[in-house]
Formats: sequence, structure tokens, C-alpha cells
Amino acid sequence: MDKKPAITAPAGAQSPAAPELSEKQRRHLRGLAHPLSPVIRLGKDGLTEAVAKETVRALHDHELIKVKAPGGGGDRETRDTLFTELAQRTSSALVHRIGNVAVLYRPRTGLPRILIPD
Repeated sequence: MDKKPAITAPAGAQSPAAPELSEKQRRHLRGLAHPLSPVIRLGKDGLTEAVAKETVRALHDHELIKVKAPGGGGDRETRDTLFTELAQRTSSALVHRIGNVAVLYRPRTGLPRILIPD
């Protein structure tokens, strides 16, 4: 059985629960994410521990990031599962997925940079 160790946030950061987003909040975040370039690129090995740790760090630094999965005839269900698992392992919300690119959001605890409407 393949056990996955827990992902931890960078030193001094707490790991918050994944935020619950309304459709209005998702639309707002999609608009903010539109001009962003992918920060995380998943390779042929898929979701590794190193990728998950780097995603946690990127979410801590940026709060809103794009993640790009490998293209080239990949199965849509596999990509959806990959993005969902990454969001769960990093305690982030999967805001949007289109093609091989997903948008993840996790606010900083204490001092969020991105303010989203209620």
C-alpha cells in the first residue's frame, strides 16, 4: 500500500482547511487568475511529494496559482482526479479547470493578500 506523508506548510505557517467558495467568489478569483502564468507544472510522474510541497509553498507565497498538467492526449478524468487530489493534499480550493490548467486558491492565515467578496 502506498502511504502518502502529510504535507506541511513552510516554517511558521499553519495549514488551514480548504476554503469553501461561492459561485460569486469563484468568478472573482477566475478573473484575477486569468492573466497569471502557471507556477507549477506537473511532469510525467504526476503528483509527487516534491510537487505537492512546492505547491504548498507557492500557495503560501501567492494564494492564487495556476497549475499545468502534462498535455498530449491525456485522459480528462485522470487530469480532473490529479487536480482534485492536489487541492486536497494542499488544503486549497480548486477554483477552475480548463484543459490542462487548473486554478488553486488558499488564503494566507492572518494576512491574506487577496480579498474576495462575500
